[in-house]
Amino acid sequence: MYQAIAEFTLAGALILIGLLTLAKASEPREVPFALLPLLFGLHEFSQGFIWLGLEHLIPPRATEMAVSYYVFYAKGFLQFWVPLSIWLLESPGWRKNILGALTLLGAGLTLYSLWGLSIAPVEVYLRNGLIVYHTPGTDSFWLGIAYVLTTCGALILSSSIAIQLYGWLNFIGLSLIYLFWPYAFSMVWCLYAALLSGVLYFYFVERRIAFLRRLRDKEYRLSHALSQELERLQRRYPDWRKRLQERFTSPF
Repeated sequence: MYQAIAEFTLAGALILIGLLTLAKASEPREVPFALLPLLFGLHEFSQGFIWLGLEHLIPPRATEMAVSYYVFYAKGFLQFWVPLSIWLLESPGWRKNILGALTLLGAGLTLYSLWGLSIAPVEVYLRNGLIVYHTPGTDSFWLGIAYVLTTCGALILSSSIAIQLYGWLNFIGLSLIYLFWPYAFSMVWCLYAALLSGVLYFYFVERRIAFLRRLRDKEYRLSHALSQELERLQRRYPDWRKRLQERFTSPF
């Protein structure tokens, strides 16, 4: 029972951070990437119900729904959402072109994962105090390589140093987890990635500050240009207002 409580507590903290991160998005194209901490929070929230299901505290159908959501997010959704969100942030150029290709690859992998999860039921059990998610329909070495390429690879390919660092930290964590806990890879890596996603709040704070500075500078330049134009017009036509008033108020 304490595992479920810890999971729900962590999920609540991540959801709060996720909402704060989302509030810092300055443009619509930033929203998909800013959603990651919130989505990871909801993902961990679903695992709280899986813990309850393994202890037979909720109906089996509720456990199955939680498992389906958890596994699809971990093995099907992220490989499309991550490259798409980075692609939206990039300016036109070679990086954006490669990220577009990774997004298409991720979309194909997502569809394949949906098919694989539909033909073979997910097996969920405990081993050494960790939850094991065995998915026969999607367990493949090449699918694993493509997964790393579309998630960590897309992050590392970003032009932002902060996002690149986030990608490298995910890749290093993923590699270590695969070495030490391969049987519970989905659970441990998703937990690590969820905790790491919390640092995105600071990335969006910095991005928000830069956006507001650009907006302030643009407003200043526009205000300065308008002031110059007004002064120029007043110098060229100094008595236009007086003449108009005299013209329309004169009885003749």
